[in-house]
Amino acid sequence: MADVTLSYEDGTVRIDPDPDLDVDLDLTASGAEPDPRSGSGTLRAPAYRYAAIRDALAGRGLAVADRVLGAPGLELTTSYELREYQRAALDAWREADRRGVVELPTGSGKTVVGIGAIAALGTPALVVVPTIDLLEQWRRELAAEFDVEIGQFGGGVQEIGPLTVSTYDSAYLRADGVGDRFGLVVFDEVHHLGGEGYRDIARLLAAPARLGLTATFERPDGAHEVVTDLVGPVVHRLSAEDLAGDHLAEYDIKRLTVELTDEERERYEAAQGTFTDYLARSNIEMRSGSDYRELVKRSGTDPEAREALLAKQRARDIMMHADAKLEELAGILDRHRGDRVIVFTASTDLVYRISERFLLPAITHETAAGERRSVLQRFREGTYSGVVTANVLDEGVDVPDANVAVVLSGSGSEREFTQRLGRILRPTEDGGRALLYEVVTEETAEERVAGRRRG
Repeated sequence: MADVTLSYEDGTVRIDPDPDLDVDLDLTASGAEPDPRSGSGTLRAPAYRYAAIRDALAGRGLAVADRVLGAPGLELTTSYELREYQRAALDAWREADRRGVVELPTGSGKTVVGIGAIAALGTPALVVVPTIDLLEQWRRELAAEFDVEIGQFGGGVQEIGPLTVSTYDSAYLRADGVGDRFGLVVFDEVHHLGGEGYRDIARLLAAPARLGLTATFERPDGAHEVVTDLVGPVVHRLSAEDLAGDHLAEYDIKRLTVELTDEERERYEAAQGTFTDYLARSNIEMRSGSDYRELVKRSGTDPEAREALLAKQRARDIMMHADAKLEELAGILDRHRGDRVIVFTASTDLVYRISERFLLPAITHETAAGERRSVLQRFREGTYSGVVTANVLDEGVDVPDANVAVVLSGSGSEREFTQRLGRILRPTEDGGRALLYEVVTEETAEERVAGRRRG
């Protein structure tokens, strides 16, 4: 007879001790609390604490009737030949009790590591992704590799299978109802899990095995610490530099500085001065995201704070839309007529200016899915030699091979820079080097941020 019975209920693990059990079942350290509404002696914990509770009970030598996970195991094999570094990543994850994050650069085959984990465990698995493009990509890969039904949550489809792919949005809505169906959850682009709502996905799933995949784990707001609690710490990490030459293209980064015109400089200094003067008066140092959030909060009631925010935006627009950047871009495109070029900006307006001036197809958040696929297919085929985009190709989209990237503007974050670099690192047949140009305005906040990021 079992000393304790475990079951799953709406995103929680219910723990019912036998009425005759003469043991103090204190599982507070494992995340369980008394739940008198469910019965005398009953405990309850968030579903993600299931593995810790199971281990704690086993450590006390108690007999457990475990009814949390109801789905049977799977017979899965894979023909994927993992590269040495992919095998090392998978081994590190397994040695960490099958919980943790693998950080590998874009283009290095993170999906292969995820498929290797699914095959190794032979348990029903849920793969959570940020975009429909990635959902379709994962579905194709899983269907090609495994002879089982592939379910889907998202894109107008709500069908569960032994292996299921879901967008973060759909998983957020469905997690409490399917939290007992999967023994493994793979979070692709796992840094998204740090978002306030998305965290509940991991909390409501009982899956004891958890794998996070990303090229850039750390978040500026520090929310990666929450991900560590829900999924596990980084267990294996390699950079683009580590893999360049052997598994990724060799690459160079060139930073080009351009000057503001006299008129642009005058407007920039005036706007930036308004912003920095307010910070000085208000004792806000802008050292972290919390400082910026404080400024935004104040702007709701303080007209000077609001004007400071607007002035900061004006200064940012001036330096990112500098006329000299377009002239520099003209020279770059002329030098790389025979190459495949992606131009990145932070502004949709700038995308359309560039598209019109240089006759480059544009991809923004306003571009319909069908049109975007058509543009990328023509880029892949060589009909288009270049594209210009604002943010939407940074991650979550299967981008055709390119060997030149031009960053005209962006947030300046390490994450964004790494993602954009990764778009040109797939090795080519001729073994050519990839090249990323970073174009920044001289003597502005943009230049200072770029300098700090690259050390």
